[in-house]
Amino acid sequence: MISRLSELLRTLGKPRILVVGDLLLDRYLWGKVDRISPEAPVPVLNIVREEERAGGAANVACNLVALGASASLAGAIGPGAPGERLVGLLREAGIDTRGIVVDPGRPTPIKTRCIAQSQQMLRVDRELAAPLAKAAEKKLLRHLQQAVAKVDLVLLSDYNKGVLTDAILAAIMRAAKKHGKPVVVGPKGLSYDKYAGCTGVVPNLKELALATGLAVGTDAGVRAAASALLRDLGCGFVLVTRGDRGMSLFREGSDPFHVPSRPRQVYDVAGAGDTSVATLGLALACGAAAEDAVRLANAAGGIAVTKVGVATVSRAEIQADLEEEHSTRPEKVRTATELVPVLAAARARGETVAFTNGCFDILHAGHVRTLHFARSQGDLLVVGINSDASVRRLKGAQRPIVPERERAAVLAALQDVDHVVIFGEDTPVELMALLKPDVIVKGGDYTADKVVGAAAVKAWGGRVAMAPLQKGASTTNIVEKIRRLK
Repeated sequence: MISRLSELLRTLGKPRILVVGDLLLDRYLWGKVDRISPEAPVPVLNIVREEERAGGAANVACNLVALGASASLAGAIGPGAPGERLVGLLREAGIDTRGIVVDPGRPTPIKTRCIAQSQQMLRVDRELAAPLAKAAEKKLLRHLQQAVAKVDLVLLSDYNKGVLTDAILAAIMRAAKKHGKPVVVGPKGLSYDKYAGCTGVVPNLKELALATGLAVGTDAGVRAAASALLRDLGCGFVLVTRGDRGMSLFREGSDPFHVPSRPRQVYDVAGAGDTSVATLGLALACGAAAEDAVRLANAAGGIAVTKVGVATVSRAEIQADLEEEHSTRPEKVRTATELVPVLAAARARGETVAFTNGCFDILHAGHVRTLHFARSQGDLLVVGINSDASVRRLKGAQRPIVPERERAAVLAALQDVDHVVIFGEDTPVELMALLKPDVIVKGGDYTADKVVGAAAVKAWGGRVAMAPLQKGASTTNIVEKIRRLK
């Protein structure tokens, strides 16, 4: 998977993306604390450096440019120096700012963070969260009616400060539908009805709970809430960002797709959602598959939390991160005994374990499709393969064609496979009893009641999932075809 994602990242183009939303100026006061105030029991921050960065929707646009996209930005600032400095930062980054209007009745929102030794001590906000003045709204509407047609994708970054009014949102959705442009939303608020007509929304757990009124403390709760949102909005996808549990993608008619997070040293979560949304938008605008777009977004967001303050992430950083993950990843082919503590640690992190098995002698498209489906059923996938002796007992003296170690190595090279284990029995019942997977997956040529080990898995609270069958794809057919060529 790593090499394929790296190649995808390398070949992504330079899409034109329009970002619309609330523009913020993020101010940082960096310093040191070495004493407590004599006036009150609070630390004294001795400031040694001040910095300003683009925040909110402006941070999304900056991330897009850092990732190699062509970004244009639409939103509002207030009159005066803060707004002018924000626009200056954006132009220095190479962002098209022609869609930024001035609303005389509201200040440019400013978030001031006081930071000592990379630790945020205090944040002070200056803002007026209110709908745009009608004159500013009208000017922004005129720009958007032309701008949507010229881009490959629209990203809405809603910080609930008032720029994304009902009229603005309705105009964007109409223009996007007219010109066939996807719209991806970083949402806020208690009701998502205002986003009706979008392609997808990317809430975090708190936002998902607020929008649906449902509990999201469990996998089942997240799935129920995301399904409700899908139904209510009629959108193509809901991507839930789940902090240290990664991301979960939900689509109508498809099984959930989960990407676990990589363990990292977290310094600051500010702006990580902006980075994830920007990366997702970049990949989707370039035609990447939704699953790959989510994987890249998850990696980018993970990098962002290792930086202090809102920050951008580049393709080179994602590339290096993917390569590092690959180089530090433990060997995938393990014994059952070695796997037990590995899976226990995964469950302790809240991850679910999917399991499938087979001989996998001459890997073909049907196998790949089944493995891809199996991976979508859990946070990680364990594949059990029959040993050579077991295959001979099941298939005859001339099988397997490919030895067990080579079969294991081929499977381990696949992006959807996390662990491979060889078992010597004719069925994986004993192996499953030891590993206790949360989900077992078999191809569609079986029925759930005929799946080996199904009763045992259900007894410990697991479930059985049936993968779609690809007709005509079988090792036996391939072997017979080769024989006929002689």
